[in-house]
Amino acid sequence: MSQLEVHPSVLRGDATAPPSKSYTHRELVASFFSDGRSDLLGPLVSDDTLATCRGLSRLGARITPSKGGWSVEPPGPRRSPSVGSVSLDCGGSGTTLRFLLAVAATRDVPVTLLGTAQLALRPVDPLLDLLENAGASVQRASRGRSVPTTIRGPIRSVRGRIDGSKSSQYLSALLLSLPSLPGVHRVRVEGARVSAPYIEATQDVLLRRGVRWTVAGREFRIEGPVRYGPRRTRIPGDASSAAYLWAGAAVSGGSVRVRGIPPGRPQADLKMLEILRRLGAHVLPRHDGAVVQGARLRGVSVNLADAPDLLPLVAALAARSSSVSRIHGALHAAVKESDRRKGSADLVRGLGARAVLTRNLLEVRPALRSGPVVWKGSLDHRLVMSAAIACLGGSGAGRVGDARAVGKSFPGFWSQLRALGARMEAVRR
Repeated sequence: MSQLEVHPSVLRGDATAPPSKSYTHRELVASFFSDGRSDLLGPLVSDDTLATCRGLSRLGARITPSKGGWSVEPPGPRRSPSVGSVSLDCGGSGTTLRFLLAVAATRDVPVTLLGTAQLALRPVDPLLDLLENAGASVQRASRGRSVPTTIRGPIRSVRGRIDGSKSSQYLSALLLSLPSLPGVHRVRVEGARVSAPYIEATQDVLLRRGVRWTVAGREFRIEGPVRYGPRRTRIPGDASSAAYLWAGAAVSGGSVRVRGIPPGRPQADLKMLEILRRLGAHVLPRHDGAVVQGARLRGVSVNLADAPDLLPLVAALAARSSSVSRIHGALHAAVKESDRRKGSADLVRGLGARAVLTRNLLEVRPALRSGPVVWKGSLDHRLVMSAAIACLGGSGAGRVGDARAVGKSFPGFWSQLRALGARMEAVRR
């Protein structure tokens, strides 16, 4: 484990948002199904996106470095696996696992998906049920785990239901892969829909490639095969990563401008700007991002059903505010890289505040005085980054868990914090 100690610091300056992890995954899969080479400019190079690259390469795509990004050539007859079996290591990436399960179901070859022990806890049964009913041969992991799972297609026309209350990634996986197959596919979304902006991001990527479908109420109707147009496209800046830099300005009393987030591209975590405004920070929108200026933070009541990844960060800011906060929704945050509902409550307590966690609510009662972080740490990248942001507004240095965890989504996090004025140092053992 690599530990850092983060000291109270004021963040000031300009930053460029790193590329979006969500859009990088989606553009990679859409490029796999296109009918020509696609060039992805400025993709996010992280643990998760590299897992998707490796998986698609094993399925026959050719992904090579190009000027400013990656060149993706879809599988041709000579590169598509046709005999034997294929193993795909998804690492710890739930997005990779779910997206590649759907991709593998379009292939006539046994594909075994592997991953970390934590990934094995991420649910996939609703997606597997639908694919199996459509003709896929599925050998599931034991004891209800998600990996190792072996799947073989090709599936036929898909007609069924998918639970939308656990993860938006099931529907995104289907929307990315089903248009490549002949037939009429009908998928009805059941239950409460969560993380809707991520579905909108998937639709945005496909529409830009000429892939279309119809929606009637809760049913998506896809008639294939559809031509996925090849593209030369720049990956937009990531609102999820920018959220930490904006939050750092808010909690430290500083001022940070984050650029590189183009308007019109759906991103769930742009909700952070609204939350920061309601917490009392000054938010100044710009054409390519926003400026956030710190102020005395107050409590907030917010629902994170559509932006569950913000839960640890909002909880950390709530612990540094002046009044009670109530964070609703985000039930499915319990089945992310860790149980982020419990982890967020533990972080709040480590910041000296009181946390009351019930089924659909995290209530945060801040301490009268802001103290250092006294927290056992985590391997979850979002909890680690949220703890670091909380340290900026504390009264003493705090340790924030395994510093290497940020490589999953924001590899440049620590260097970006330093560039904006954060003081930190490695912990000697």
